[in-house]
Amino acid sequence: MSGDVHGGQDAADQAALAGAKRRLRAAVLLRRAARGAAERDADDEARFAVLADALDARRPDTVAAYLSSGDEPDTLRLVGWLAARRVRVVLPVLTDGAGGRLDEPAWAAYEGPDALRAGPLGLLEPTGVRLPARQLPEAEVVVCAGLAANRRGDRLGRGGGWYDRALRHAGQASPVLVLLNRDEVLDAIPAQPWDHRVDRIVTPDGVLECEPPYA
Repeated sequence: MSGDVHGGQDAADQAALAGAKRRLRAAVLLRRAARGAAERDADDEARFAVLADALDARRPDTVAAYLSSGDEPDTLRLVGWLAARRVRVVLPVLTDGAGGRLDEPAWAAYEGPDALRAGPLGLLEPTGVRLPARQLPEAEVVVCAGLAANRRGDRLGRGGGWYDRALRHAGQASPVLVLLNRDEVLDAIPAQPWDHRVDRIVTPDGVLECEPPYA
């Protein structure tokens, strides 16, 4: 299945793509769960070094990121490192603070570990003033979550569509990065018209520049 399928699909095509995504998500999650702690730690260390070098070269004032959980590629060290360097970090906000889910993507600035709360599925989110998704262009770099991607920039997410909606507001000059393990860079990703592409893939081995979607 080609990673450049973005339009003209009928209902049967869409159902087939959705099914392919579900199967691929399940396979990636199984692989992640099977990785040993030592391997995860080594890869997280190497990936952080790669990302820190890339961000040092760019010197952004604001970075949009997320707080990893479970066996996701680690971002906790990254967020702490950016905050220590006085880089403004904005993180996803999924709830209104009273138990309700927000209808639209939103962000809030990271203000330290004491200004976080548990959101859906135990994910941590900041408790500060919410910023609507339309303010995402303030971020000069966007680090987004994902399960897999290909060199065309097609990204496989968790299936909720949060990032696909949020990333529509990313600045044109702001690269969107996804953090992955080596075996999660695939030849093809099932893609649907609403899926938002990424610009770069960060693995423990380095930064991969994604190709134009229809080159």
